[in-house]
Amino acid sequence: MSSPSESFEELWQRLRAGRGLTNTGDDPVYYLVFKPEQMLEIKRLQKQWAARLAKQGWTMETMSMAATVLEIFRSNELRDVWLSSPANTVCDRESVTEINKTLEDALTADELLKRKIETRLESLRGRAQTVLFITDLEALHPYLRVGVLEQKLQGKFTVPTVILYPGVRDGKTTLRFLGFYPPDGNYRSVHIGG
Repeated sequence: MSSPSESFEELWQRLRAGRGLTNTGDDPVYYLVFKPEQMLEIKRLQKQWAARLAKQGWTMETMSMAATVLEIFRSNELRDVWLSSPANTVCDRESVTEINKTLEDALTADELLKRKIETRLESLRGRAQTVLFITDLEALHPYLRVGVLEQKLQGKFTVPTVILYPGVRDGKTTLRFLGFYPPDGNYRSVHIGG
């Protein structure tokens, strides 16, 4: 198991070399996999990584899934309904499942979350030596996993994109989101760390 700093070093070497043609697809997508308990450490390291990239002439852009999910929820037409329920209401498992399904629908309706990522990627088109870091992936739990978004965005990655992935590797190409989701081998990207 490599440390986050060692994983970043491998990522940097891959960014410098470029992706080239691979058997997993042509999109320049990299998952920097780290243990879920390292989330705070990863957040602290991001400024250091941005400085390291800048020193080498690269620009590190970020897109927070937590901020994006919050923006979608805040602008949803059901927001007032969600907020009107009493704070002390005890929910059973079925109610929680229904609430989560409603929130998931808010993220996936009209492919809203996918379109926000696509818009961000499009805004970076043509910017040489720019890399997009997608952060705060844990905000997608329990609504969806990023592998679904990656598949829908195939062919839309305009710059190298690094997904900071809290989870564990289960073999060479399989990941377990947050360490407790079932193994998922539907990722088309390069996995580093984990």
